[in-house]
Amino acid sequence: MTIETAPAEATATHGTFTLERTYPFDRATVFGAWATRNAKTQWFGEGDDFLAQTERYELDFRVGGRELLEGRLPSGRHFVYDSTYRDIVDDRRIIAAYDCLVDDRRISVSIMTIEFLDMAGGTKLLLTEQGAFLDGFDSNEDRIEGASDMLDQLTRFLGTKPA
Repeated sequence: MTIETAPAEATATHGTFTLERTYPFDRATVFGAWATRNAKTQWFGEGDDFLAQTERYELDFRVGGRELLEGRLPSGRHFVYDSTYRDIVDDRRIIAAYDCLVDDRRISVSIMTIEFLDMAGGTKLLLTEQGAFLDGFDSNEDRIEGASDMLDQLTRFLGTKPA
């Protein structure tokens, strides 16, 4: 992700994607990894490998609650993920709207839906994101890479739990 200066004209490109993962755990266990600060900080907040340094992580997991991840990218630039939970159905669904900023410049605005579905032997997780990527500073491809990495971290975290 490279951010230089603002373009002469403001632009927005749009993208949508869905990622799928399966876990040998019930929905409550997989959902709980998203819903409790103790669990989520281990794979997303302070345990996020996207940032070279995490400066702040907050999680208020309720409809209208905020999740905030702030820190430094490997380049040294300041990064902020600022999310508001719009809908939560326990063990079934999470919908959040979030902004990403780099050096105080908003680079994208997205809505993310996470669905937890029963399957034989565990849970299928579907993550769907719809994003507006601003002024050429972010892209759907970058977001797919970031979301895939995030789900890989979740997979590693859940792998530490007994099935």
